[in-house]
Amino acid sequence: MGLIAMSERDLQRIEVLSKVMAGRMMMVTASHVLNLSTRQVRRLLERIRTGGGASIGHKAIGRPSNNRISDGVRDYAMTLVRERYADFGPTLVAEKLAERDGLRVSRETLRGWMAEAGLWLSRKQRRTFHQPRLRREAYGELVQIDGSDHRWFEDRGDPCTLLVFIDDATGKLMQLRFVRSESAFSYFQALELYLKDHGAPIAFYSDKHSVFRVAKKDARGGQGMTQFGRALCELNIEILCANSSQAKGRVERMNRTLQDRLIKDMRLAGISGMDDGNAFLPQFMAQYNQRFAIAPTRSDDLHRPVNLASDRLRDILCKREQR
Repeated sequence: MGLIAMSERDLQRIEVLSKVMAGRMMMVTASHVLNLSTRQVRRLLERIRTGGGASIGHKAIGRPSNNRISDGVRDYAMTLVRERYADFGPTLVAEKLAERDGLRVSRETLRGWMAEAGLWLSRKQRRTFHQPRLRREAYGELVQIDGSDHRWFEDRGDPCTLLVFIDDATGKLMQLRFVRSESAFSYFQALELYLKDHGAPIAFYSDKHSVFRVAKKDARGGQGMTQFGRALCELNIEILCANSSQAKGRVERMNRTLQDRLIKDMRLAGISGMDDGNAFLPQFMAQYNQRFAIAPTRSDDLHRPVNLASDRLRDILCKREQR
């Protein structure tokens, strides 16, 4: 005789219904204990009388789920993952399979498949990061900025720097720009685009790069400010410098995300240079923000309009020396 698989719930039902059949419990009491209606209890009693206790078990026990994905679909999906998306995360793989290959598989299903294939590590197997600090409450209250040197175009182009501006309250990408290196001039160009698109935020939050902070104690000129700091002062924008990379963790984590998602999107699009990359960035930002940006605690937009003529703005966003 074969074994019959039964759940704990079914075993409890058999025990209670046996007491009803033996006259040791009322049907109304049984319905309360099993959280069923008296009609349902009556049907279960009839099923036991005709088919025995085994008939109480769910008919689907031991059978594959009706929603189970066929082995053929799984093999096809994993072939695509190995050929095109081997270094993608499960969430990004799910997006790309749906967008590019017309194959819809949930990210959790893909996570399990990729873990079994050794293409993905669980959260426990990955390193943990510092607890992020609380976000600012309003959009435009604080914008974190950073430059990320990387082989953004992999082996298709030269390494360069991506300047990243991210709103602290919403996690929204505000400005991305590929430049040759992290310099005051490259930040002036990115800032000009930012001001035209969004206006002036209350403050920028950066590291202690020489673009933002005077490193030499005996520096001459500049009144103790860098060229970028002087420009922000004229625009009435505060500059805050973090003491550690963890303090500006939101933009640091964004850099890692971009080194994953952006690189792979540009690979799929065949982009191999800064000009094509900069043309691609607005489309990437719009898609990313639509999917991942969150609503701020307060609904205010604290960006202020910059009512300056283009010539006046260029006079501010430039290098100045007093002689």
